[in-house]
Amino acid sequence: MKALADLLFPHITKTPADYYAQFPPRDLPSGAKVTRIAPSPTGFVHIGTLMTALVNRQLAHQTGGIFFLRIEDTDKKREIPRSVEEIIINLINYALTPDEGYVSVDPLVERGAYGPYIQSQRVEIYETFAKYMVEQGVAYPCFCTENELDRLRKTQEAQGVARPGYYGDWAVWRNATFEQIKERIDAGERPVIRIRAPYPNEARVRFKDVIKGDIDMPANDLDSVLLKSNSLPTYHFAHVIDDTLMHVNPIIRGDEWLSSAPLHIQTFEYLGLPVPDFAHVAPMAKMDGTSKRKISKRKDPEANVMYYYEAGYPVRAVSEYLLNLANSGFYDWSKANPGQSYQNFPINLDAMGVSMPLFDLVKLNDISKDVIATYSAEQVYEYGLAWAKQYSLRLAALLEADPGYSIAVFNLERTGQAPRKDIVNWSDIDRACGFFFDELYAESIAVNLPLPAYGEEVITAILERVRQFDASATKEAWLDAMRALGETLGFARDAKTFKKNPESFKGHFGDVMMVVRAALTGRTNTPDLYEILKIMGQSRINQRIDQILARLGENQP
Repeated sequence: MKALADLLFPHITKTPADYYAQFPPRDLPSGAKVTRIAPSPTGFVHIGTLMTALVNRQLAHQTGGIFFLRIEDTDKKREIPRSVEEIIINLINYALTPDEGYVSVDPLVERGAYGPYIQSQRVEIYETFAKYMVEQGVAYPCFCTENELDRLRKTQEAQGVARPGYYGDWAVWRNATFEQIKERIDAGERPVIRIRAPYPNEARVRFKDVIKGDIDMPANDLDSVLLKSNSLPTYHFAHVIDDTLMHVNPIIRGDEWLSSAPLHIQTFEYLGLPVPDFAHVAPMAKMDGTSKRKISKRKDPEANVMYYYEAGYPVRAVSEYLLNLANSGFYDWSKANPGQSYQNFPINLDAMGVSMPLFDLVKLNDISKDVIATYSAEQVYEYGLAWAKQYSLRLAALLEADPGYSIAVFNLERTGQAPRKDIVNWSDIDRACGFFFDELYAESIAVNLPLPAYGEEVITAILERVRQFDASATKEAWLDAMRALGETLGFARDAKTFKKNPESFKGHFGDVMMVVRAALTGRTNTPDLYEILKIMGQSRINQRIDQILARLGENQP
């Protein structure tokens, strides 16, 4: 076996022991956790990856441990340019900058003593461990081509083999001689390295998953590929080596890897390594009609983290929502600890759900409204403008045209016991506050002007009275004046009076104010009208009244 290992890896002179010495146990407090996020640069950053990163970081930091980023770039065929940078940028943007690994972009900066933190730069390490496994007789080379493996699978299907795969008697290179292997090597062929799994294998694998509890599965009997012919590892092999040398514990990863746990545990055992704790996180789900399904990269735009940037959800809102999905106790904790950062929430893997958490955009919107309601007007302006500069240049121009006015708009009903909660996210500013900006107001009333049908004379009288609005007067004084005007025009003082004798009135005081509201905002539902008029100022009020009265005049026969 040593001769075979030397034939396959003549350039490898180190042993696993050399790497154990190079990467000794970390000097951390007792109970400290070392966690990692290990995405592949093969596409956009998935919202589930962000949630897993959040859980990993919270657990590491609350125990005095280390959270790091490792890039698993062994699938070169599917790798997308600048995906690594996108991963790093998203972690930084969501306050998840790793303690080790790549911590910045342009230039890429790597930090930490347990690297390299990108798998394509760790080939010699993987080859060293693969060579050791060949020496021990628990791994072997295989020269099967893709076509040969495809023919093998089709033969198995034709024969009704219950489980197609490369194992037992179907593993044609499992018992090849040294001479057969050397002939292929001398011909310039490069094999993959497969694990030599027991077959038949009636054993069971039993372990306690930190999230799912007791797991009992059939032991692995497939001769899975550990090292590809280009010397890059499969996930199965790289995870075992890297998580060992980097001292990760627990390994928090997606549910999709649970079925591979027997192979991973087998590899740990073949290498004589302690098996770490596993915590398999259930994927997010959404309702599709009446059924629940896993959120899809292909079908669901909300699977992509970019969706939340484009919609303008605050980082804090998304993070709090994800923590609530991860641990249902987050909601109660946040209520009991008002003012505390979500980063102080003590994550508890035991409390994570076993079944798929349901992604609910309505709940995210509620959280986002609550978060934005805690911001000052200056913060809303700052964050809203930053978003608009990237995603809505028109809105950015409107906000920047008069910063003082924009901040006053955002300050409306923002202080006090019940702050305003009408902005869901930054892309919602147009809907929530657009009527304050003349350009958006003009477009709105051109499409729909919801004025009550009281005739030009009544509407004109009401609006002409608003020209006399005095911002220095109290709200009560202004309302009294408008109520008195309404009575002279045939409106009841209040709804109660109107209901007693509706035939005697055109309407009630609320209808008078609806004329003002509809004319000056183009809407029937707004925040406090008195405050709106104070913010708009007399010049803008008069300008809008002129527009409305001109419209009324145009509609007359």
